Formats: sequence, structure tokens, C-alpha cells
Amino acid sequence: MTPAAAGSSIGSLDPAVAPYRVTFSATGAGISEIVFSDFWKSFDDRRAAQLAREGDPNAKMPPDSARFVLAGSSQLGDFTVPVLSALRLEIDGARASLFGAVWAQTAPGRFVTEIADAEGRAVARVERAVVPAVDGRSYELALAQRVTNLTASPMKVRLVHYGPGDLPRDTESALDIRRFHFGYLFPPERDPNQNFVHTNGQLIDRASILSQIAKGNSALWPNPSSTEGAFSLSWFGSTARYFAFALHAPYAPPAAATKQIGSIAEGQGLASGAATAADQLVTSIRTPVVEVAPQATANFDMGVYAGPLNPRVLSHTEPFKGLGMGGLITYTMGGCCAWCTFAWLADALLWFLTFIHDYVVFDWGLAIVALVVVVRLVLHPVQKKSQIAMQRFSRAMTAMKPELDALQKKFKDDPSRMQQEQMRLFREKGVSPAGCVGGMLPMFAQMPIWMALYAVLFFAFDLRQAPAFFGVFQNFGGWSFLADLSAQDNFFRFPTPINLFLFNLTAINLLPILMGIVFFYQQKYMSPPITPNMSEEQIQQQKIMKWMMVILFPIMTYVAPSGLTLYILTSTCIGIIESRIIKKQIDAMDLTVKPEPGKKGLLARVYEQALERASEQQKKQAGRGNTRGKGR
Repeated sequence: MTPAAAGSSIGSLDPAVAPYRVTFSATGAGISEIVFSDFWKSFDDRRAAQLAREGDPNAKMPPDSARFVLAGSSQLGDFTVPVLSALRLEIDGARASLFGAVWAQTAPGRFVTEIADAEGRAVARVERAVVPAVDGRSYELALAQRVTNLTASPMKVRLVHYGPGDLPRDTESALDIRRFHFGYLFPPERDPNQNFVHTNGQLIDRASILSQIAKGNSALWPNPSSTEGAFSLSWFGSTARYFAFALHAPYAPPAAATKQIGSIAEGQGLASGAATAADQLVTSIRTPVVEVAPQATANFDMGVYAGPLNPRVLSHTEPFKGLGMGGLITYTMGGCCAWCTFAWLADALLWFLTFIHDYVVFDWGLAIVALVVVVRLVLHPVQKKSQIAMQRFSRAMTAMKPELDALQKKFKDDPSRMQQEQMRLFREKGVSPAGCVGGMLPMFAQMPIWMALYAVLFFAFDLRQAPAFFGVFQNFGGWSFLADLSAQDNFFRFPTPINLFLFNLTAINLLPILMGIVFFYQQKYMSPPITPNMSEEQIQQQKIMKWMMVILFPIMTYVAPSGLTLYILTSTCIGIIESRIIKKQIDAMDLTVKPEPGKKGLLARVYEQALERASEQQKKQAGRGNTRGKGR
């Protein structure tokens, strides 16, 4: 047929008209590029575009190259593979290639080709169309695929085409968090109406797929767990940090009420070379084998989601809500850190932040400060109790110092006996040997929040390029300080990055530096005093720990999202004020330790049990040593 002209497109780069522009390729009737109309690669370009649209005479619309490209053609060996391009049609087991300039274009996004037999007679017609959703839904496309039998005999056909592949990697992060997700349905015996779409256990990191391909296994769906569970596929997508490209069932009840995507029977991963991290990863989709009667048509339709990982869209609008496509959004860093990012807590934090932002403060920076206040209020009873316990323990140890020194001298050659005598003395005086540990509880209690908040600020689409405090700093000549809460604070951005061998230093970040100063003040003036029974070694270790907090913590968070450093800095400042208030209350209290026989806290019991086990172990070792001595 007459080859299709390259470069035709649908959509627009005007956000008032369409969310993106889709440009088509003459090769395989695929998509060469999807460019968003109002998502930009950097905050500077986003702000410039916003000012230009508002009519600012000093603002200039950024070039199209500054727009965010969701998907484009991939390089697979020597071949350039457009997105969703057709690969081949199988007719009764025979293969006819559909890849290449064999398509005619009847309208932008609409293609047709015919398959001929050896005598040149047309035996099948293949039609493909990529069109926006008829109801104007944002980020929704429809992929219509038809195969018509032009012969007088039935035929069995299967269509093979390319599917979701690598999305652009986020250059702001050292982590490659591109993944592939599958949404599935349980079999009818477990879910008779098949109403619920599940995602558990069907998230695969890009690196894992490349490793799997390198070992000779390219199958993505069905996989061993889906086969064992008899799962049915509902949708299949590729995600990056903030965006997704997914194929899903053409769900539109009541006309199309099934959530199963019947047009996908198999999915495979493809990579060039040795399937290393530098390779591009694409997928291929195989439809089921369908028998088509003479002059009849088979359809292999599916929906396409090409848009942000925004819960306001995926979890609250149809058809995505009904298909459970909110499962594409995961607030977890993946790999060995997956468990410690507390995805359930991240979901709760995002809900709270969104609520505070949308209904109370209307600013993400202020929402983070509000979260700090709420967390500190919730933890205040724990903070107060722990500080009282630390002060009580410190004063009790000071009073017991002469007796402890006497025990150390008396039993200096028998550590086990000395520990036993110390425990006896602690019981007599009513002192918990774990009293000082409670002072660390507020910090330990906040660690899960910090880690979950890191995941929220890293992945939450609403915080992408979101400035803090209503963008007040950007009014000073477009200053980049706190212009993007999902990136480092950029107090002073270097014209060119400075190569420090391990990483490139792109800016001086103020919040981590302030954090180090505040930590120094906190450690110097607010830390509990050194107890009299501490050895020189223990005192030195405590000093090292203090300096580690002052130096290492700011270094570890130097390139972290500025929203996280804002949270930690604000929390520390409020904690200092809180500690001073509590200290005044403690100074007016009677902290005299009164023995309470039989009453022991959890930490005290754990500590005593550990000492008892250590003592028993020492006795056993001593007994074995004596036995060996007698034998000789």
C-alpha cells in the first residue's frame, strides 16, 4: 500500500486544547513521541511558561525541547522501535511482517494495511487507530486494532505489537526507579464477579527484568505466580518517578463492563546486547489466537494511559478508579530499601499533607510545617516522659557513684559478679539501668516518619516542582531557593556542576547546613549529662555519636528533597523549644528515686535479661575451661 507520511500528529501543545501532542511514525503505525503540553523538565521552564501565559512582558515561552517527553522511539539493536508499533500478523501459523513502511494513513493516527498471498490476492486487512478518548478525558487514549478476513475460509489470527517500554529516567536522582506493574483479577472461584483488581506481588524493577532477559527468560506475563494463582490480566504499565504509560482493558460500563484485558495473552521483555543497565528495554505484546470467519472482523482493542502518577486522576476518575490503576503509584524506594520506607505510612502522610494543603494552608511548605507540629504534639507525652526518666536516672547515678566505684574496685577481677552486684544495687535504689535509653525514643519514633516522608516527597506528583511558601523566594529575580520541594533546596546554584569524583555538586544547599548548626546546639546544650559510672571509652563513644549527628546527618541529606530537610529542621527547632519548656517543668519536680519492689519497665526487664544471659554464658565458658584443666 502507499506508505504513510511521517510526522502526522494529534493533540496539541496548548494545555487549553489537549494534555499532550502525539506524533506518529510511518514505521509499524506506531508513535514516535508523546510530548506534554504543560509539564516541563525543570521548574525554571515551568515558571517561565506560566508567566508567559499570564502575559508577563518580560517572560518568554521556553522552547519545545524544554517540555517533558513521556515516551519516544526506542533503539533495539539496529532497529528504531516506535511506541506501540505493530510487529507482525500471524495467520494460521504463517507470519507476515507489519514492521516498516507498509502502512497507509487515512487520517492522523489512523492506519491500514493489507496482507497478500503468493498470487497477490489480499487475504487480510489490518487497521490501527490511536485516538483520544471520546469523552475528552485527560491522558486517556484508545488503541483500536482490527483484523478482517478477506477470504472465503475461516482463519486463525494473532497480532504481535510492541508495548510499554522504558520511560525517561529522572536525571535529578541517582536511583533508577523505573518499574513495570501488572494489575490482575482473581479467578471466578475466588472473586465471582471479578470486581477487584489486585497488584500485590506483580511489581518488577527494570533491573530485575534486564537480569532475567540476560539469563534467557524474557517472559513477563504470564509468570510463575500469575500462572499458579490463575490470574487474569487487567492492565500492564511502565512507570518512572512521576509518570506512567500503561495498556488497560477498554472498561466503560455498562457497554464494556469487563475489567479483563482480553487483547493481551502474553507479554515479553526485549533488550539489545547483553541486557545491561545501559540498554533500552521494550516489551512485546501477543494477542490471543482468534478464529475469524470469512469476511468477519476480530478486534484487539485496549485503552492507553499516558500521564502522571497522580492519585487525583488514577484513584478518583474513571475508568482508572474502576480498574484499580491507583496501584501504579507506589511510595517505596524499591530494592533492599522497600520494607523500610513504610508504604502504608507514606500513604497516610500524603493523605494528611493533601488535606492540610487543599483545605487549610494551601501551600506544600506550610503543610509540611503543619505535619511537624502535629507529630510533635502526638509525641509530646513520650518526649516529656523520656526526659524525666533521663534526668531521674542521671541524678540517681550521681548519688550512687560512691557505691558503684566501691563495687568496681572490689570485683574488678570478676566482671560477672560485678554486674550482678550492680543489678542488686539498682534494685535496692529503684533505678532502672535502661533509664537513659528512653531519651532516644522520640527520635526513634520519628525515624519511620522521616523515611516514609522521604518516599512521599520523592514520588508524590503534586510536589513535583512545587515551590514552598507560595513561591515567595522566586519573586526575587526567579531565585531557585525552595522552588521545588521534591529536589534539593538550591540556595545558590552553580553555573556548572563541580565534579567531586563521587558525585557532581550542583548547588550550595542552605537547609542541611542550618540543620548541622541546629544539631550542634541541640547536642551541646540539650543532651543529657554524662553519668558518673561511665568509663572513658563510653564517654568518648558518646562524643563521637554527637559529632556524627552534627556532621554526617547533614551530609546524608544534602541532596535529599528539600521538603524532607525542611521537616527535619523544623522538627529539631520545635524540639529544642519543647525541651527547654520541659526542662523548666522538671526543675520544679521532685525526681528522687523511690524503690518500688517488683515494678520494672520493659527496657529494664530486657536489660536485666541480657545481663543474666551474659552472666550464664560466662559461667558456662568458665566451667568448660575448668573441665579441660582437670583433664590435663
